[in-house]
Amino acid sequence: MAQWERLRELPAVYRQQLHELYDRDALPMDVRHYLSVWIEKQEWQRAARDHDLAMVLFQVLLENLDIQHSRFIQEESFLLQHNIRRYKQNFQTSSQQDLERKMAGLRNEVQVQILLLYVIMLCFCMEHAMLCLEEQQDEFDFKYQTHKMEGDTLSDLNKLLDKAEHLIEILVKKELVDWQRRQQKSYIGAPDNVCLDQLENWFTCVAVSVFQVREFLGKLDELVGKVSYANDPVKTQKPALQKRADTLLKDLLKSSFVVETQPSMPQGKGPLVLRTNVQFSVKTRLLVKFPELNHSMKVNVSMDRYRRFNVLGTKTKALNMAESQSGGMVADFRHLISLSVTEELHIIYFDTVFEQKGLSVQLEASSLPVVIISNSSQQQSAWASVLWFNMLCQDTKDVMFFANSPAAPWPVFGEMLSWQFLSATKRGLNDTQLEMIAHKLFGKGQDYNTCKVAWSKFSKENTPDTFWVWFDGILVMVKTYLEDLWRDGHIMGFVSKGKEKSLLKKKQRGTFLLRFSESVIGGITFSWVDITITGEPDIKTVQPFTKVDLSQIPFHEIIRNFQILEAENIPENPLLYLYPNTPKDEAFGKYYSDKSGGKGIKLYVHGSPCCPIQLKNLIKQIAPLRDRALCCPLYFGLVV
Repeated sequence: MAQWERLRELPAVYRQQLHELYDRDALPMDVRHYLSVWIEKQEWQRAARDHDLAMVLFQVLLENLDIQHSRFIQEESFLLQHNIRRYKQNFQTSSQQDLERKMAGLRNEVQVQILLLYVIMLCFCMEHAMLCLEEQQDEFDFKYQTHKMEGDTLSDLNKLLDKAEHLIEILVKKELVDWQRRQQKSYIGAPDNVCLDQLENWFTCVAVSVFQVREFLGKLDELVGKVSYANDPVKTQKPALQKRADTLLKDLLKSSFVVETQPSMPQGKGPLVLRTNVQFSVKTRLLVKFPELNHSMKVNVSMDRYRRFNVLGTKTKALNMAESQSGGMVADFRHLISLSVTEELHIIYFDTVFEQKGLSVQLEASSLPVVIISNSSQQQSAWASVLWFNMLCQDTKDVMFFANSPAAPWPVFGEMLSWQFLSATKRGLNDTQLEMIAHKLFGKGQDYNTCKVAWSKFSKENTPDTFWVWFDGILVMVKTYLEDLWRDGHIMGFVSKGKEKSLLKKKQRGTFLLRFSESVIGGITFSWVDITITGEPDIKTVQPFTKVDLSQIPFHEIIRNFQILEAENIPENPLLYLYPNTPKDEAFGKYYSDKSGGKGIKLYVHGSPCCPIQLKNLIKQIAPLRDRALCCPLYFGLVV
């Protein structure tokens, strides 16, 4: 039995001690409860001794909190999602506060060293006057003390650069990498924060501090020019310090030039899919913010520089603060056009030169891989490529990724599918819906967490029945025609026929549910409980409705006015209670366009054959709604 389960079963007298233990904020009980399985599998004693492992576990903890938060959003658990978000922010705040303390320490020590330099220089000015007054012994003693002071100062400068190097490593190898991964996931629907303001503050703070060290070293050069002697530590140690400071600055600056907003078309379905001869936009940003460089750094754009590729539009723009809401240094390219289509993935490159206080650094940034299409019919498969790449690949320059694409683990794949609904309709998929999808992909009775989805099964060119074609057809239908019903939780959606029958057969007559068709692309249907003459439950289902139907009459009106004609030609609406037991009008009433009700549309015929006159009249009623072939004695949308 898991440790947490055993703790929960403790006698009452011990449970009180457990509650007192978790009253503290270090590890809230909610986090211990929902992440208990993961927590108990980690090597915490080793992490207490190994800083790198501790940092890895900390990041995984934050990711698990993100996943749990997404689940609560999908389940509409308002209080729980609030608590989990607050706990994650507390953890992050603690980490960020530690980073901020290190930044402040670096700033303060730089200022102290600068002040010390001016004291040294003042001492030398005084020494110049004293040379005329003091004896050689006093001069020797003064130089000896100055020599000792310079050595201590240079040693302190080296320690400052150690701290700066540590912070740069955190910023470049962790914070920036984390942001880049969050940005990747955000472009495929993940609700991740990709604001760059905090990173910009951190990058700028470290850059300013190291620039001040460089200026300090320059002042030491002036000092050597005034007074020098054998074995002067400034002469022997300053060049290495200067080189180290320049190297640190170059490493920081080269990572500070990023693509803030990835390429996208104004009317495109999603980012990173571009169409030939159609304008697209992209925005770059320099995270080291020096206002004096406003409008002075020119950014050039090019695409796949080693391939034959052309881009039309303004290829050079200046980094400026006017085009950024936060006042950052950005270059916003809004009118670029691609002219050619070659391989599947392409990268857009940007380059500029940073020149400040005698330091010149060539900077380069690159976009996430984009897919370029020539017509709208390629949009669906192109977006599938974008999803697959950004879900699985963290090497953002791997344009040959699809030459040997890995399979997607089900937990990662299922989360990505949920993001598609979350970003399109603000309601993701719950565990039950994801389980139905897993059942469709892998079959019944498996441990889905160990299953993987191959790229060829997800989306393969010239294959009409891939999973993505089916899933995307549903997503488009929901976004276009059913968004309100889906967001309000009225559509069960992803539920198999077998599961549907097991749910409905236990319910009262007239209970119905709405589900997506497994065989018709972009189709939705409903099933309800009827009772046979022997008193047994009988589950009936109608043929799926598609965008052709829903574009002519809203789905809630179809549900409202749906009727069948029994053998006695008495029309009846068999849909009474939305599963599990909500009266139909209570669930759908707020969507009705005519609150007083309307004439029921006899959409379906059920029972004995109708006479020709009855069929003719029925055809006239529904002809504006659907154009289907007549099949006597039953009419379109068969009840099965």
